[in-house]
Amino acid sequence: MKLFEELCRRGAIAQFTNKEGIEELVNNGKAVFYMGCDATANSLHVGHFLQLIFIKRLMDGGNKPVILLGTGTTLVGDPTGKTDMRKMLSKEEIDYNADCFQQQISKYFGLKEATFVRNGDWLCKLKYLELLREIGTYFSVNAMLTAECFKSRMERGLSFLEFNYMIMQSYDFLHLNKEYGCNLEIGGDDQWSNILGGVKLVKKALNKEVFGMTFKLLTTPEGKKMGKTEKGALWLDEDKMPVYDFYQFWRNIDDQKVFECLKLLTFISIEELEEMERSNININQAKELLAFEVTKLVHGEEKAKQAEKTAKAIFTGNMDIETMPCVELKDVDFNEADEIELTVILTKSGVTKSKSEARRLIEQNSIIVDGEKITDVNRKIFKEDLKNTSLVLQKGKKTFLRIMYREI
Repeated sequence: MKLFEELCRRGAIAQFTNKEGIEELVNNGKAVFYMGCDATANSLHVGHFLQLIFIKRLMDGGNKPVILLGTGTTLVGDPTGKTDMRKMLSKEEIDYNADCFQQQISKYFGLKEATFVRNGDWLCKLKYLELLREIGTYFSVNAMLTAECFKSRMERGLSFLEFNYMIMQSYDFLHLNKEYGCNLEIGGDDQWSNILGGVKLVKKALNKEVFGMTFKLLTTPEGKKMGKTEKGALWLDEDKMPVYDFYQFWRNIDDQKVFECLKLLTFISIEELEEMERSNININQAKELLAFEVTKLVHGEEKAKQAEKTAKAIFTGNMDIETMPCVELKDVDFNEADEIELTVILTKSGVTKSKSEARRLIEQNSIIVDGEKITDVNRKIFKEDLKNTSLVLQKGKKTFLRIMYREI
């Protein structure tokens, strides 16, 4: 089976500019493709991981990747999918985030050897009047206003800063075509308007045909972007998202989405997955397979096995301290008696989103510490108890955590 056909069978491709041209490129390993991600946080999330899977599939076909870290475009901010203007970050924050991204990306699929570039290296050197004269003339304001990335913001207000984002991203394609021979840009389907802008700019400015292709976004059955949990985004960094919680997200995914995610986020052969669907495999078995395979790809096989073991122990009631996920507290303040409020521990460990939620759960008799049901919202824990042993914390029937403290 050829690469493009497999991508279609997996349901990975959303839109493309020229089917025949892209098929020719990717099936014959002729694509020099790039994927960009803005450095808005210090960790990748599952949406980025879908992009890395896509990159890996293209690389396996002999195509060459260029990974663009948006140190320049992040200064402007992509309005796509946002209801309000994105928080402005300093150059120092953006550069730090880009460093974190590159370190994370380099861990996966041999991407350490990929070409990494940062668009701040050229965008920050552009002179405004020269950009207006040389590039601005190729963009129609009327056409830009019909783009989905702008339409959704028109009622609430779109800043002139954000309006320039499409021009910046389009310029990236022009620059990368000149410097690296990039002939294909890939990205999530919410980037379709921006990718089209780059394809058209290269055609108008250089009279070259280049291509754009988007992949399907991970969404809930209601059409919202998948990857949000009670604690926030589904981060790949286990300090921001414990491995067990990551595993459980996939284990508890909606039944309708299991095989879609297996096709998009794992390397199980498409033939095997299609046979599973035809055979009406037990949906819980499929969910366990999804959770294990995605966790293995992100965190490694050993941690995936531990998360699986913990989940099964909780489900069967055979929980022991060795199978419990562990959270290590670092940045916490103890009082003069070396005590700390339990509500602080609950919040710092991510069990609750706030101290008020922690108090409410205690009042509802939903918090158990070392086998003792807690009823006092002012309950305090000694530092030595956290340092010398550990605290076994239970929320409800299914959330178990071992809490430890380490002095910085």
